Amino acid sequence: MQKALRIVFRVVICLVIIAILFLGLITAAEYRPKERETLASASPVSVPLQAGQSIRILSWNTGYGALGDNADFFMDGGRGVITADSPRVLANLGGIAEFIASENPDLVLLQEVDLSSKRSFYINQTKFYRDRFPDCQSSFAYNYRALYVPYPLPTLGKVESGLQTLSRFGFREAERISLPCPFSWPVSAVNLKRCLLVTRIPVSDTDKELVLVNLHLEAYDSGEGKAEQTRILVRFMQEEYDKGNYVIAGGDFNQLFSNIDASAYPVLENRWQPGLIDASSFSASFSLLMDPSSPTCRSLDQPYAGAERDGFQYYMIDGFIVSDNVSVASVETRNLDFVCSDHNPVILTVSLN
Repeated sequence: MQKALRIVFRVVICLVIIAILFLGLITAAEYRPKERETLASASPVSVPLQAGQSIRILSWNTGYGALGDNADFFMDGGRGVITADSPRVLANLGGIAEFIASENPDLVLLQEVDLSSKRSFYINQTKFYRDRFPDCQSSFAYNYRALYVPYPLPTLGKVESGLQTLSRFGFREAERISLPCPFSWPVSAVNLKRCLLVTRIPVSDTDKELVLVNLHLEAYDSGEGKAEQTRILVRFMQEEYDKGNYVIAGGDFNQLFSNIDASAYPVLENRWQPGLIDASSFSASFSLLMDPSSPTCRSLDQPYAGAERDGFQYYMIDGFIVSDNVSVASVETRNLDFVCSDHNPVILTVSLN
C-alpha cells in the first residue's frame, strides 16, 4: 500500500510540475502588443482618393476559411474544433475572393484572417488575398496570437489570426490600436487580444484623411469587454472627426445597433446573446448602419448545409458607423447562404462631402 501511494504521489508531483512548466511557457510566450503600433503595408499603390467620388466598402468576417456551411463550432454549442479539411479551407477562400472580385469594391475590411494557424492548416490567408488583389495596398493587424491553445480536445493549437484591410487607394499609414482584454490569467495568455486596424487615406487637394477602422469586437465575454471596447471606439472616432477627418468604422461588432430593427431575428432561448450598442453613445455626428433584409451571421451549433433553416439562430452584428461628412448612398447585406463563412458580407456605398 505504501509503495502504491508513493507511486501515486510521484505521478501527481510530475503532473503538477508539467502543468507549472506549461503555464510558464504560455505565459512567457503570451502576445503582449503595444498600445499603438505602426504597421507595415504591402503592395503600395498611388491611386488618389477624391472627395465626391463614389466609394464601395465591403466588410466580411471570413471565418478563417473554415466556418462554411459544413461547420459547427464548440464555442457556439456545436462539437467541431477543426471544422474543415485543407481542400475545404482553400475552396472557402476561393469563394470569398471570387465574390469580392465580382463586387469590385474600393476598400475591403476582412476579419478572422489566419496567418499561420492549425485550425486552417497553416495557410497564409493574408498572402492569399494579397495575391488575388495585387492592385490593392494591404495591411494586417493581429487580433489573436497564441503559441498553443490547450483546449478543447482536440486542441486548437497554434493560432495566428487578425484583421486585413485592402485598399485601391494609396494610404499614408496603417496602425494597430490595442483594445482591452476582459479575461484574466491564465485564460488571457491564450485568448484574443483585439484591436482596431486604422488605415489613413489622404484625400486629394485637402488636408483631410479618410480614417478607416477595421474591427472585430469581443464575443464570448460577460458584456463588459464589448462595452469598454465600444467606448474606446466612440472616443477614437470622435477625436478623428473633431480633427476634420472623414471617419468610417466597419466590421463584426458582435453587437446589434439600438437603432436597427432586428425583430425578424429574435434570440432564442439558451443561444449566444449579442451585445447592444446604444446609438446615443455616439454623438449626433455619426450614423450607425446595418441592413436587416438578411442576417449577417448564423449560429454554429450545427452544420448549415442540408439542415432546416428554421432551426438556426440568426444575428445582425456586422455593419458600419460613419461620420456626417460622409454621404451614404446604400448599405446592403448580401445573402450568400453562409456557404463560405458563417457571416454574410456587408457592402457600403458612400461619398466624401
